[in-house]
Amino acid sequence: MAQIRLHFHHELNDFISPVSRNTEIIHTFDRKASVKDMIESFNVPHTEIDVILVNGVSVDFAYIVQDRDVIDVYPSCENIQVNTFVRLRPESSLSLPKFVVDANLGRLARYLRLLGFDCLYRNDYRDESVANIAYVQQRAVLTRDCKLLHRKIITHGYFVRAELPKIQIKEVLKRFDLYHLIKPLTRCTRCNGKLVETDKQSIKHRLQPLTKKYYNKFLNCLECGQIYWQGSHCARVKYLVDELLASGC
Repeated sequence: MAQIRLHFHHELNDFISPVSRNTEIIHTFDRKASVKDMIESFNVPHTEIDVILVNGVSVDFAYIVQDRDVIDVYPSCENIQVNTFVRLRPESSLSLPKFVVDANLGRLARYLRLLGFDCLYRNDYRDESVANIAYVQQRAVLTRDCKLLHRKIITHGYFVRAELPKIQIKEVLKRFDLYHLIKPLTRCTRCNGKLVETDKQSIKHRLQPLTKKYYNKFLNCLECGQIYWQGSHCARVKYLVDELLASGC
């Protein structure tokens, strides 16, 4: 029976059983396995990992684990004393981040859209659909399902720790450094389509009498046709944006 020593560092301990956190794990095994499979057997998604050191040497996910290996797993390479790194978290091609959110994070999706981020979501998305969308469209997956992030075709992903939507959006903004990209009221919160300013005359026939009487500035979704105007919800949106920006200072 082969044996390894395994140590998960920093926030990767969020995924480990409490008795094994922040300590060296002695693990025995009797089959050939890649370091990716070995790590994910402890419920740690590969999308959360930046560097793996085996006996002090940086390796990639394909490395085959050997008897007596000492394995250190890091979420980032900061403060690691190694000359050469194999970076496992790919350089993001998401300079303008795009997301796909699983079926359990609908409120988070609405917050992201409200702040102007391209975010796909449907409440009937299956895990396979989310993974395929992420792969084909180069989107980052947001989920609270670790098993979803174990799928090999997902290269960008994040396990959302918080349970409350308003805390979730703050967490995602910080994790992906999105504060400087916030553009409120540029995406439809219903379908994710882009919003454009619309002449009142062109939509007048679709407005309720009081809306038609008291409002003159409108936004229209290019995808679903939803109309937005500066009602009382605009004050709530401004308050939310100010609160989120303050949390990023």
